[in-house]
This record gives sequence, C-alpha cells and structure tokens, in this order.
Amino acid sequence: MFRKNRNFRQQSSLELLITLSFGLAVLLPIVIIAFIQVSNSNSSLSAIESQQAASKLSSVAMLVGSEGAPARQLVQINIPPGVENIYVGNTMSGGIGHEIIFEVASAINSSYITTYTPVNVSGNLGGIATQGTYLVNVTAQSQCQSNPSVQCVYMQPVV
Repeated sequence: MFRKNRNFRQQSSLELLITLSFGLAVLLPIVIIAFIQVSNSNSSLSAIESQQAASKLSSVAMLVGSEGAPARQLVQINIPPGVENIYVGNTMSGGIGHEIIFEVASAINSSYITTYTPVNVSGNLGGIATQGTYLVNVTAQSQCQSNPSVQCVYMQPVV
C-alpha cells in the first residue's frame, strides 16, 4: 500500500513538472516578443517627437524669415531620448541651408529626421542633443553669421 501511494505521488510530480515546462516554453517567447515590441515603440516614439520638434522649428523659422530682420521668436521644444545631434542649415559646409535634421539613435541604427524650410536657416543646436525641454531663439538676420552676404534665420539655444 505504501509503495503504491509513493508511485502515485511521483507520477503526479512528474506530470506537474511537464505541465510547468510546457507553460514556460510557451510563455518565454511571448515575453521576449513583448520586450522587442516595447523597444521598437520607444524608438518610433522618439522619431515622432523629433519630427514634431523639427516641424515646430521649421514653421517658426518660416514665420520669422517672412517677417524679415530684426524679427525674432522664442520657441520651446522638447528633445526626446535618443537624439544624438541636431543640424541646422547646410551641415556639410557649416553654413546656410534649408534643412533642420535630428539624428536619432535606436538600438539597431541611427536615423535622420529631416524637415525642409523655404527660408535660409543656420545655427548651432548641437549642444542641446540631450533629453529635455529647451528654449531656442529664432532670429531673422539681414547678414547671416556664417555668410554675411546672405539673409537667413539663425537658431541658437537660450542659455
């Protein structure tokens, strides 16, 4: 009698162990997929917030540029996590251009969020590439700092 009861307990323990193993085998891939999805959504959220900040700067630059010198406006932008650098104007020659570019890093690679503005823009926003809320001074200039023979809209962070 004692031996029969002992075999029954061993069998039910083995059945429980097998059931738990199957449960973990199903649950583990679901947890891994959930972590991957959360990581992807964080990087796409950073890209969306960067697009909003770049669009805001672009529209303010267009407004200030259409008013002409000495027009200026103070803009508050939110920099999301993952932004490595912000380029204003022509980044290749360090001068004037028509683009505002946010370089956003993710776990896989870096992407560039670009907005176009019809006015000439120039500036230095590379120092505000860390996460947070910043004030940016957007000023129309009759002589741009990087090229005095051209009118432009200059952007710089408020310190």
